[in-house]
Amino acid sequence: MALIVQKYGGTSVGSVERIKAVARRVAKWRRAGHDVVLALSAMSGETNRLIALAKEIQAHPDPRELDVIASTGEQVTIGLAAMALMELGVKARSYTGAQVRVQTDSAFTKARILGIDQHRLRADLAAGVVPIVAGFQGIDEHGNITTLGRGGSDTTGVALAAALSADECQIYTDVDGVYTTDPRIVPEARRLKTITFEEMLEMASLGSKVLQIRSVEFAGKYKVRLRVLSSLTDPEIPIEEESHSGTLITFEEDENMEQAVISGIAFARDEAKLTVMGVPDRPGIAYAILGPIGDANIDVDMIIQNASTDGTTDFSFTVPRGDYQKALGILEGVKAHIGARALVGDNRICKVSMVGVGMRSHVGIASRMFRTLAEEGINIQMISTSEIKISVVVDEKYLELAVRVLHKAFDLDQVPA
Repeated sequence: MALIVQKYGGTSVGSVERIKAVARRVAKWRRAGHDVVLALSAMSGETNRLIALAKEIQAHPDPRELDVIASTGEQVTIGLAAMALMELGVKARSYTGAQVRVQTDSAFTKARILGIDQHRLRADLAAGVVPIVAGFQGIDEHGNITTLGRGGSDTTGVALAAALSADECQIYTDVDGVYTTDPRIVPEARRLKTITFEEMLEMASLGSKVLQIRSVEFAGKYKVRLRVLSSLTDPEIPIEEESHSGTLITFEEDENMEQAVISGIAFARDEAKLTVMGVPDRPGIAYAILGPIGDANIDVDMIIQNASTDGTTDFSFTVPRGDYQKALGILEGVKAHIGARALVGDNRICKVSMVGVGMRSHVGIASRMFRTLAEEGINIQMISTSEIKISVVVDEKYLELAVRVLHKAFDLDQVPA
């Protein structure tokens, strides 16, 4: 029989009734003879509540102590889930990240997993026990509790599956899979039966909130078979039906991949653009601009440098909207040093991206995208491409229109032949 790692998000364990439903689902898989390991998030809203408490004490909480506080939410859910399984006659045992030894680095609030001690988990599985591991957390080499950042429970689940060589890692959430785009914007959006790791990685990095990007990176690196399913379905749904539901995130060479040029449209609202105008066109100027931005731990996304005409050039790039004012302040200090003529910012932009491995073998995708937007009077401010992605920056007010018209233009509501 199979070894399955199941990860349940905050909504899936958001109440005692939801936790009981999780236990019933796990008991069903155990009755069918499968080994199951659980990774659980805190109840929905609990981590935010804990962080808010910390900020009532310190406006900028000490990162080490914040991790001590934020990690407690998962302890509640793993204990309750263990009890719920016991009530159904299923042997279960809960573990914090430290107890099962999820080893991480010491980057508090955004630690990375370095390894997982399998011995306790393997011993439990051999004894017919369901191990329940707290997601989102681990322990560093000094014995400090660490957390993995927002969505870190996804990464915990995938890491457990990789460490145990599980047959599948099932990510249960409040949606029933990965869609061609957000159904709240495009009601005709279609659930994908399969999507490649490359495409899912691009979708996650470009604004899709279904999976945390680091969990997808981890899964791709260690060849972990991933499936996104809904925890809101009947927990007694037949296993044969459930094991083929949701969206399977797999590899491009798999035979049954849906043959589509474009798999989905992702978008990000929280973008801001900065332009340094009249910059001397000389070696090192890009570093002189972006070096201080990087030193301030601000992520830079799209970058455009215009052609030089009079020995000067304009240099534009985007940053997360939350870092806009900070980046603007840094550039004000840099402007005089590099001899720039002016500094212009815009924090009312968004990014819309089309993703699909089919771009590699089809031409004319970019021109079709640009024509579709032009016909709607949507001006493109910046463009970025990769082998399987085209991203454009447009005015924020056009986000939903752009997503809708592109979804229709590329027939994403139609099942590929």
